[in-house]
Amino acid sequence: MTAHKEGDPTTLNRLYGRSQGKPLRAYQQDLVDNFLPSIAVPEEGPVTAERLFGHDCPLHFEIGFGAGEHLAYRADLLPDHGFIGAEPFLNGVAAALAHVKESNLGNVRIQHGDALQVLKRIPDGALTMLYLLHPDPWPKNKHAKRRMMNDGPVQMFADKLKPGGEFRFGTDHPVYLRHALMIMRRFSDQFEWVVESPKDWQIRPSGWPETRYEHKARTVFHHEVWYFRFRRK
Repeated sequence: MTAHKEGDPTTLNRLYGRSQGKPLRAYQQDLVDNFLPSIAVPEEGPVTAERLFGHDCPLHFEIGFGAGEHLAYRADLLPDHGFIGAEPFLNGVAAALAHVKESNLGNVRIQHGDALQVLKRIPDGALTMLYLLHPDPWPKNKHAKRRMMNDGPVQMFADKLKPGGEFRFGTDHPVYLRHALMIMRRFSDQFEWVVESPKDWQIRPSGWPETRYEHKARTVFHHEVWYFRFRRK
């Protein structure tokens, strides 16, 4: 295990970012008020597959799911797996709730709030897959400590994934890309980069759907997008 000193500025203890945008429509507000409580992650205690879904199953966790397209796609693709998604932005939560309800996805649980607070309560070695797709890059140097790809969170990712489990990371921000790869090199004793050629990180892998954020980054801003898969040793 990688050691980190007390007060290490690269250790993130909470998630930063805005919590709400434009006012919710009536249908979205109804989902938040009446549907979310039925599939919300419990506020206290251990977070396990048995507790969330009533039985043991492979467990997936998505940090910052945006509007929930990836979360819903993966949950629909793997109905026998359990999925947890955490997102602090209320409008994104409302959009994800619509995907879950309209597709009748009974294998999804949602946290409106800080992903790290939920991740801490998942037993070590319990996750099969963990996703961090297009996180806020916090491009200014003074905000680098707010990035999710930092020593503290990545150590937690390693702790929570089972041996052979997979961490998927995607970004279209070159500064964040370099920072993330620098961090992952520090964890080479715990993660293996699943890569054989440049196409493995330049072309979106099978089973990894394009989100609306990624589509906008590619088609509107003409950004290159990179995809990374790391296997827990």
